Amino acid sequence: MDIDKLFKVPKLPASAKRKLPDNPTPEMLKKMRLDESTSSRTLSEPSTQEQPTWSRRATVEDAPEDEVDTSFAPGGDADYYAEEDEEGRFYGGGLTSEQKEILSVFEKAEIEGVSNQPEEVTITSIRRTLLRLERAVNKNQDQRSKYPDDPTKFIDSEADLDSSIKSLLPLAQSPALAYPEMVRSGIVTLLVGLLSHENVDIVIDAVEVFHELTDEDVGNEGDESEQEDNQPALKMLIGALVEHSVLELLVDNLSRLKEEEESDRQGVFHILGVFENILGFNPDLSVQFVSKTKIMSWLLERIQSKTHDENRSYAAELLSILLQNSIPNRQEFGKKDGVEAILKVLSQFRYREPIDADETELMENLFDALCSALAEPEIKSLFLASEGVDLMVLMMKEKLQSRSRSIKTLDYAMSGPAGSDLCSNFVEALGLKTLFSALMGKASKKQKVTAPPSEDMSHLLGIISSLLLNLPSDSMDRMRLMAKFVESDYAKVDKLLETRENTLSRLKSVNGEIETEKKELLAEEGMINPEDEDSFYLRRLDGGLFILQTLDYIMAWIAMEDDGIRAHITQMLERRNLSLKNVIETLRTYHDNIDVEDSGQSQDSKIHAGMTQRAILENLITYLEGCS
Repeated sequence: MDIDKLFKVPKLPASAKRKLPDNPTPEMLKKMRLDESTSSRTLSEPSTQEQPTWSRRATVEDAPEDEVDTSFAPGGDADYYAEEDEEGRFYGGGLTSEQKEILSVFEKAEIEGVSNQPEEVTITSIRRTLLRLERAVNKNQDQRSKYPDDPTKFIDSEADLDSSIKSLLPLAQSPALAYPEMVRSGIVTLLVGLLSHENVDIVIDAVEVFHELTDEDVGNEGDESEQEDNQPALKMLIGALVEHSVLELLVDNLSRLKEEEESDRQGVFHILGVFENILGFNPDLSVQFVSKTKIMSWLLERIQSKTHDENRSYAAELLSILLQNSIPNRQEFGKKDGVEAILKVLSQFRYREPIDADETELMENLFDALCSALAEPEIKSLFLASEGVDLMVLMMKEKLQSRSRSIKTLDYAMSGPAGSDLCSNFVEALGLKTLFSALMGKASKKQKVTAPPSEDMSHLLGIISSLLLNLPSDSMDRMRLMAKFVESDYAKVDKLLETRENTLSRLKSVNGEIETEKKELLAEEGMINPEDEDSFYLRRLDGGLFILQTLDYIMAWIAMEDDGIRAHITQMLERRNLSLKNVIETLRTYHDNIDVEDSGQSQDSKIHAGMTQRAILENLITYLEGCS
């Protein structure tokens, strides 16, 4: 026997470091850490035992075949010695016992995954899912009532309940089939009841289900006929939820969840999502929502949070939705000191830009909410008392993203007869200099503009129009306003005329498109119905007609009050082959369609000094006709 072959050992692997296989199990990671720590200790501790004394006489013994040391196998291959051919050659699989066990687990999981494909949603599977939830709820309630002080007795039923609730999520794929069955079987009542469960995790599960089931896009994967059937089903579900006071219970849970924890923060997000879904489907519920819950107070508190996150932006968006078309909600907003709260948050954007897109969205939603609320005279008074005009003027000077929004807010605040005091306050706050600097575009190169320039121009002209309408005649404030048009050799008037010319060019293109469509309608139907005429007029307003009307309205006012301005306007129009008749034509169009434009405004906004807006336009037209 060759002694050298007997004592020859296989070569060690190139590296003794264990490598992590794909997707290791937690048990395997724990075992590997233990193995590595044991190995490191063994290598680092010096041997304290004496080396054995070898005899000079050499003896040779055959090692028993059944006592082969498998630790010498390359890579620790479990099959290195087990798999050998007749000639004694070794063929290992290249895997350790541990790796083979892991591979076996994954193969088993793949087989189970194939067999556990989600089944098709049918009325039978829906009823089975709902019955499972009902049993899980009843079992959990029973065990909690029997062992209220021993969680170990009901923890298993709680886990089953958690699984049963989440099994409802796939029902959103077939709302026409599932939602009526949920309402008929009483599962909606059970789900709403879970919002009062002792375990917050169960509450969060139920909220997630509500968020998914009420999404406006539920069931949109099907064809058009199926999507049409989904709307009545969604209406039925939302009606049942509202009937069982889901809005009130969700609001109560907002104060229960602690957003410091990720799961609770997600729960708050889903609650706000349910509110948005329900109000998006039925906006009329917003008044009931605000009057019967404490949602307004919670939203105003949430937007004032010192740390910014996604839920803060969502709260601002929901606040904007609630104030959009509801007078009672705006009044409640004022009673809760909402104006002061929003101005406090917006003041931080006077000196800095939003840090990211999410905070930009927060800022825009707060400005939108404030503009919606300013449609009410009570909110205008609160805005004035909270020094909102001063803050907006300061923002206009800083040339940040908030500049465009502050211009828009001032336009909404100063419009109508209720804006008279705000107009006077605007002049006192030295707003005229800032206003006309923005109009002349002196800071356009440095200004960071996000809104379209035409939108800014529209609101700037709206502010000037409100000043002319609301500042008392022969008052010092009105004289300061008129002086701005006269100074620098009528530079502001020239800017108005230049803007008018640019607007006409843009409007000409829109008018050409409309005329082409009118000819097509006449060719096909032989007539143009009133609805189409109104639609064409609104398109012209968006295409520049609104700015043109405001420009000519302003020029008519200042021409009537100052002969020098009137002479300058007449002269500059003649250079463009135009005259005051063109201004009169625009004002007549404005006059004839004023009811179309103001259909959504309150009657109070049409009255000034005992005159309607239509009457004011008639007087301006009469004056210009006498001058032309």
